[in-house]
Amino acid sequence: MAKAEKLVVEVVAAHNLMPKDGQGSSSAYVEVEFDHQKRRTRSRPKELNPVWNERLVFPVADPDDLPYRAIDVGVYNDRAASGAASAGPHARNFLGKVRVPAAGVPAPGEEVVPQLFTLEKRSLFSHIRGEITLKIYRINSGDVVVKSKPEKPAKAVVPPGPEVVAAPTVAGPKKQPQPQHPVVTVQPPPPPPEPPMDVMPQPAPMVMKPAVMHADPYPVPAMFSGPGDFSLKETRPRLGSDKASATYDLVEQVEYLYVRVVRARGVPMVGEAVAEVKLGNYRGVTPAVPSHNWDQVFAFSKETIQSSFVEVYVRSRGSDDHVGRVWFDLSEVPHRAPPDSTLAPQWYSMEDRKGQRGGAEVMVAVWFGTQADEAFAEAWHSKTAGVHGNGPLGSIKSKVYVAPKLWYLRVSIIEGQDLFPMDKGALAIGRFPELFVRAQVGNQIMRTRPAPMVSTRAPSSPFWNEYLMFVVAEPFEEFLVLSVEDRMSPGRDELLGRLVVPVSAIERRWDWKPVVSRWFALDRGTGGGNVSGSNAHRFASRRVHLRLSLDGGYHVLDEATAYSSDLQPTAKQLWKPHVGVLELGVLGATGLMPMKTRDGRGATADAYCVAKYGQKWIRTRTVVDSLCPRWNEQYTWEVFDPCTVITVGVFDNCHIDKPASGNTTVAVRDNCIGKVRIRLSTLETDRVYTHAYPLLMLHPSGVKKMGELHLAVRFCCGNVGNMFHAYVRPLLPKMHYAEPLLVRQVETLRFQATNVVAARLGRAEPPLGKEVVEYMLDHRSHLWSMRRSKANFFRLVSVLSGPVTIGRWFELVRSWQRPVHSCLAVFTFLVFVTMPELILPTAFLAMAFTGLWRYRVRPRHPPHMEMRLSHADGATADELDEEFDTFPSSRGDVVRFRYDRLRSVAGRVQTVVGDIATQGERMQGLLSWRDSRATLLFSIACVLAAVIAYCVPMKVMIGLWGLYALRPPRFRSRMPSPLMNFFRRLPSRADILL
Repeated sequence: MAKAEKLVVEVVAAHNLMPKDGQGSSSAYVEVEFDHQKRRTRSRPKELNPVWNERLVFPVADPDDLPYRAIDVGVYNDRAASGAASAGPHARNFLGKVRVPAAGVPAPGEEVVPQLFTLEKRSLFSHIRGEITLKIYRINSGDVVVKSKPEKPAKAVVPPGPEVVAAPTVAGPKKQPQPQHPVVTVQPPPPPPEPPMDVMPQPAPMVMKPAVMHADPYPVPAMFSGPGDFSLKETRPRLGSDKASATYDLVEQVEYLYVRVVRARGVPMVGEAVAEVKLGNYRGVTPAVPSHNWDQVFAFSKETIQSSFVEVYVRSRGSDDHVGRVWFDLSEVPHRAPPDSTLAPQWYSMEDRKGQRGGAEVMVAVWFGTQADEAFAEAWHSKTAGVHGNGPLGSIKSKVYVAPKLWYLRVSIIEGQDLFPMDKGALAIGRFPELFVRAQVGNQIMRTRPAPMVSTRAPSSPFWNEYLMFVVAEPFEEFLVLSVEDRMSPGRDELLGRLVVPVSAIERRWDWKPVVSRWFALDRGTGGGNVSGSNAHRFASRRVHLRLSLDGGYHVLDEATAYSSDLQPTAKQLWKPHVGVLELGVLGATGLMPMKTRDGRGATADAYCVAKYGQKWIRTRTVVDSLCPRWNEQYTWEVFDPCTVITVGVFDNCHIDKPASGNTTVAVRDNCIGKVRIRLSTLETDRVYTHAYPLLMLHPSGVKKMGELHLAVRFCCGNVGNMFHAYVRPLLPKMHYAEPLLVRQVETLRFQATNVVAARLGRAEPPLGKEVVEYMLDHRSHLWSMRRSKANFFRLVSVLSGPVTIGRWFELVRSWQRPVHSCLAVFTFLVFVTMPELILPTAFLAMAFTGLWRYRVRPRHPPHMEMRLSHADGATADELDEEFDTFPSSRGDVVRFRYDRLRSVAGRVQTVVGDIATQGERMQGLLSWRDSRATLLFSIACVLAAVIAYCVPMKVMIGLWGLYALRPPRFRSRMPSPLMNFFRRLPSRADILL
């Protein structure tokens, strides 16, 4: 006989409930029903994020029957507690429900974790939102259950201010060197002790502040392992909406105290001087300069201000005694907001240590502003405590990068002349020369095939007629180095001639018209011959026939085409007018995984965001020592094509802990935390999307949720006509169709483009690391992966499920298992046989009405990374080890060559399967309303096609279509048709794969 047990349903909290009391709030309570038993919690008046922490206990009659039971949880608004005048004692409004199977409830003694459930509708017309957190487990009947009383929501408590770190005193001849950069020193309070992982604190079992909305702008529960762990959550942050912050209306307005110290005069000291700004427990120090001209801005967050005045000191370098002091009352400090002009600094007379005013003055400006202030980006923030060194301090600032303009360099090698081998007896002994051309631009090296032996040509005049493609970036600093070589034996090549051409001297072209070819003289030695000067025109017996051009009509692909952010050609004169503006507000992140330990204070992270769209890369400032960073930075991009994708990544800054010795032998790489891709065509115009995106990261041990990224996105359309016209334009520039590149060339050129962009952005200040650029551009997406192949295969299976379903329905009709359906099918078939002109109109109208019917269930939120679609949750350790293996492989030398060849071929097959699945998903996307504008256009086109098909006889339509398809080539265009352009712009699920 099974031992008697009890079922415990602990109602923890709810989040983002629907207001039902007519005053923008609700008084929620939870009712739980199990095995015809009902229990309920107390009501939480006037809260949309209530916290209960109440346990509801149910006796279990038969534990063996528990897997066949379910737990029904309902959330209701207590109208009596809301103060409704006509509310009875049992009047209530429905807020949502959850049905939890009892099969997976932990047994007594097993670990219990909270689970997050999304509230469901009760009927078709219900308007429900929000989530609820529950802990469900079983206990023995003899165990004592302590009924936890609901705690009152904790008030926001200002933490005690950090302690001031005293400046080092001078003792004897040893002096502490003063920093040569602005420094902000502060000693934060010690962190609270963390509870064990298997014990949840009862008063607040999750990171949530439901009662104080201003203290936590993102009231989203922390990470749980429940079913909603990897889901997208809609948030409601308090975005700036006032008139002064119109340009920063997608972020929360954060106030700062700005102190600008310009210079000093009349200071009675010789040598280098520093200025120190002190505000409560925070102090910032400028660099030491002999001219007393600092021009430095300090920013102190208003949330951390614990003093009523700010002080500015001027002292000598290496001394603790100041020579002048001036202070400002914060209540008298003015407020400034753009578009107001910058506050002009003024001269202020300083007091000495005795309180007397002399001739020393300092030029200072003090004002309150927000992150919209021009000084925000270059200011030294008070939260950068403990960051020292010019390099680390420079790496935490927010920056905007512009990627270099990339060009395709086409090197057409036609033929050579008088290329006699050095070995005069080679032809005498019967060895024909194997002449080939090696080309190099920077780190890119390519070579032609050996010239074939032609009976009509002499061996010394080879004919190649090959072209090589390279990626170069403006400004053109590289040289094209061509060398003609003869393969003497395996591993031994003889140089016959060499040519060096500056890339900046090569002709540019915008279309498919070829440039004029030229003969170039080769230098016999290894010194290199440059075409500039007299060397370009001097006669030489050895020469080579080339056609060199910089192709500006292509778009240089540095991303995968499925989620590219830019499709414009290189030449700006070929660009189309922009169709809108994309605005991105990077609000913050919650629940980030600890990435490092520092000073024995526990695990932490130094997170920053990078967003890439087109040539513009942005990098937010680094928030030091925070697992829930708040950036509140806003950026804009011009949009030239709505069928593009913006990528936002989160990284951990590892340059902060870089040794101050400047040892460059140890490479410092920033850690990747996760990224998000958002397709612009899935966004409604002029609507603000505020969501918490899960940051999923694939590790060799499996997929992990690294936290949640809070973004605000808005896509504004400037011209609706240009927007819809973009759907029928070719996806890529015309050169890609007039002179298409081979598949293997596209992958090679993409790899070269990634290296060029990473090299150029790595030369910026602060540099954008190569690992950041490669992760944002997804440079390993073309490599073989068993997990990705499975995902593409099941995507293809999902696409083919529609035709399979139709086939099964046809077999069901033929079997006459449902006579009514079979009779209707036979009747419809006879109607179409007798009136075939109704076939096409009926089909088009059916698709149009299907699209209109699906409009009410269209996706309301942008897509996000799906773990299940990516098959990341079911990948084995061996599959992940193979996916993270380097290319070429590092798993052994014996099978290395064969294994890499198999991986290369399998990677192409994987890409082809993914492309087939993408085409099928685009077919499904015609009526899915994922791209609302595309589905609207297709529905309208279906209605028009139905009218045309009804009015025009079938024979005429077939005849016109046949004549159009068989028209002569001179009447055809090399550009794809508008229908094909429209189809290629439809969204697929390739952009939500990990």
